[in-house]
Amino acid sequence: MAIEDKIRELVELRSKARLGGGEKRIDAQHTKGKMTARERIEFFLDDDSFEEYDMFVTHRSHNFGLEKQKYLSDGVITGHGTVDGRVVYVFAQDFTVFGGSLSETYAQKICKIMDQALKVGAPVVGLNDSGGARIQEGVTSLAGYAEIFQRNIMASGVIPQLSAIFGPCAGGAVYSPALTDFIVMSDKTSYMFVTGPKVVKTVTGEEITTEDLGGATTHAVKSGVSHFVAETEEEGLLMLRKLLSYLPQNNLEDPPITENSDPIDRREDALNQIIPENPNKPYDMKDVIELIVDDGEFLETQRQYARNIITAFAKFNGMPVGIVANQPNFLAGVLDINSSRKAARFVRFCDAFNIPIVTLVDVPGFLPGSGQEYGGIISHGAKLLYAYGEATVPKVTITLRKSYGGAHDVMSCKQLRGDINYAWPTAEIAVMGALGAIEVLYMKELNEFETLEAKAEFVAQKTTEYNDKFATPYQAASYGYIDDIIEPRNTRFRIIRALQTLATKKDTNPPKKHGNIPL
Repeated sequence: MAIEDKIRELVELRSKARLGGGEKRIDAQHTKGKMTARERIEFFLDDDSFEEYDMFVTHRSHNFGLEKQKYLSDGVITGHGTVDGRVVYVFAQDFTVFGGSLSETYAQKICKIMDQALKVGAPVVGLNDSGGARIQEGVTSLAGYAEIFQRNIMASGVIPQLSAIFGPCAGGAVYSPALTDFIVMSDKTSYMFVTGPKVVKTVTGEEITTEDLGGATTHAVKSGVSHFVAETEEEGLLMLRKLLSYLPQNNLEDPPITENSDPIDRREDALNQIIPENPNKPYDMKDVIELIVDDGEFLETQRQYARNIITAFAKFNGMPVGIVANQPNFLAGVLDINSSRKAARFVRFCDAFNIPIVTLVDVPGFLPGSGQEYGGIISHGAKLLYAYGEATVPKVTITLRKSYGGAHDVMSCKQLRGDINYAWPTAEIAVMGALGAIEVLYMKELNEFETLEAKAEFVAQKTTEYNDKFATPYQAASYGYIDDIIEPRNTRFRIIRALQTLATKKDTNPPKKHGNIPL
């Protein structure tokens, strides 16, 4: 065969591979409002940066007549490219080929790029759209999933791993995304569950729709499995690009610092009035975050889940940070099971990838009740405690208003190796609020009053005394537990100065295989 014929054959095979399962299936994908695997990669990566691997791989199965159906690439597109000029490895499952179902060779393709990403120290992004294991391949397909899981585990905390769910993701397929750091789901076109509605009905008798069982809203609001929900796939892919802009390539690098035009000494007078006079009145912590970060821009994770705590990425003078903040606007900012889990995992991610943590505190305590106790609030609250205590990255804590009881300790206090702990003059740092404390401290006296008026007058007097002593940051400051009491409008500058000072911080944990976090 002449060289021209060989080149022509190569070009024809490449064209065939790019068609995946064929034009009809591509049209069906578009009819559902979904992009194809190659379209997703093209949209996600920088222009002309994609280098594809294993385009000519096909499956090896001869079961159930499968040998008569072979497609180049075998249902998954793999390779690497760049996002804002930085190398990223990517795989995109192709639903037009066998419904994106995973085969032995399909898994090997994914494992190959994961291995290479780990060697070179670059993030891995998985674009999921698959019907699950390829039934015709039996146990080799299941083994393929396990090979991927093992690599997810080995890469955890070493390179960032991001997942997008742009179609079905069921059975064993859900566990690879669950092992990654962040999950984006597309609204109305994606779902995740271990067992589908038909199995649920057969086993339990419960009738439930696919959307209600495992749709994007379900996992964003109820389970917390999803970190971001996108209206469209394009929006989801842009979210992944934005997320990567805050992250280092691997655990041995620092996050990328960018040019900043927002003055570091910008004062925000609105912060001096943002705390209500009434200590029980809420305000929106997101307003505080917007006023102190660069250009008012931050990327919130799990926005619809456990809304009593905020976790977000932002920048201070071009430096990426992770923000953990109680949200007084929802459940008074109380800590509960879900908020503790949400924040703990975020803190551990930031610590794994050298991202400083800024904590904004306004927490009245842990949510009381049998539901929380039976659900294990003790263990779940300890997760956040553990995460902060284990973290060696720079930690800057600002107490804005309430910081009561065990929740004070949990929210990055000085004794959990908080590096710089500031408080606003409005801060209240105590074991509990005034009324609760008075009921404990003066139980005997309160039972001896003959009239309600006299009792109320006594309570008012003792409340004033308690607040004068404890509803201020000065007692904590007198012990050195608070490094400085700052004017609210200067918060941005003080955080930036603290982060600059801590840039060369070195902290270590005792040698060990790993700790035993209270899972």
